[in-house]
Amino acid sequence: MAGSGDWAHEWSRIESTIRGSFRQLRERYLRSPGAGSQEQVPSRTETEQGAGDSLHGLPVEVQMYIMGLLSPRDLCQLGCVSRYWNAMVRDPLLWRYFLLRDLPRWNSVDHLSLPNAALLSKSLTDSMEQDYMTAYLTSCPEGRKHRRVRPSAYSAVTSLFYSLVSQAEPRFAMFGPGLEQLDTSLVTKMMNSPGMLPVISLPQRQIDGIGSGISFLFKNEYKFNILTLYSTTWKERESARLEENVAVNKLFVEQQSAEGRQGEGAREAYSIIPQVQNVCTVVDGFIYVTNAEGSRRHDREQEVLQIQAMIDPSLGAQSRPLLVLCCTSQPGVQRIPCVYVAHQLQLGQLERAWLAHDTDALSLGGFLDGIEWILREVGTL
Repeated sequence: MAGSGDWAHEWSRIESTIRGSFRQLRERYLRSPGAGSQEQVPSRTETEQGAGDSLHGLPVEVQMYIMGLLSPRDLCQLGCVSRYWNAMVRDPLLWRYFLLRDLPRWNSVDHLSLPNAALLSKSLTDSMEQDYMTAYLTSCPEGRKHRRVRPSAYSAVTSLFYSLVSQAEPRFAMFGPGLEQLDTSLVTKMMNSPGMLPVISLPQRQIDGIGSGISFLFKNEYKFNILTLYSTTWKERESARLEENVAVNKLFVEQQSAEGRQGEGAREAYSIIPQVQNVCTVVDGFIYVTNAEGSRRHDREQEVLQIQAMIDPSLGAQSRPLLVLCCTSQPGVQRIPCVYVAHQLQLGQLERAWLAHDTDALSLGGFLDGIEWILREVGTL
């Protein structure tokens, strides 16, 4: 994905192109009917009733500024005012501008809303053939809220019966570099925030010093368990963090892919150690904590391989959801937007439900939203 400077340059180019496009639209729709064109043009009376001379007469820059203040729903309603505004709000360059402008502001993206990376990299001359309006409305948080399926009356009754039956609490395997590289420990904060996430049971066993299970209570009602899988022991992690080194990851074993065993075209791949394989066969989902701080360099290619190894379909049902926490140490730290992280981690290629959500370890901002999503995906909520 391009950097912020590239996006800023792209925005300015699109703004200039949009202004030119809007001027052409205004000339076409607001010229007098006697101009000799066969195209139907709204009359002055229709124009005044539809949007008002004062609004049509505003400079293009002001019209664009006004549209930039409107929500997606308001923009769609504006398109119903008149044929002129309908053409204005459907301009693909306008929605491409909104998409590039708003992407960094969205705090979450999922498997149904991730915009295509190729769509964002198209040249301006290709924009007219792309449906950026649909891409924006599909990806924006407001559009995703309206897309949620409401439970039927039957499912409500079923949920009632389930609530009367004692069920095992769902278990999730949590792993990733964000657990170890940040100055603030996400797990420590989780265990010491009883007002937000009460701890109902502490770990009774460990996996060779690497992982352990902790049970929490969500909304004072729903129990769930998190098995935290660290790459090394606590002493090794602390030593590596203080020395700013990378500790040897004990969860994964590096190996060559089948295609690479024949010669020089070897591709790096990972498998997980047997103890963790046993964990992956019994959990109901996965929580991956990635470091989203913009000031640090990230090896996303290695992260992609490790995610693939952990969620290997041979270790359990492919339908198990994946929650990706794009984590920083605290609010205000420069972060990589979750949409960019989702593309870097190639989440769009996964054949399972997933959600990437901005999170910070200090305040647990965004963490509870992610937990609510994954509990809903496994049927607990």
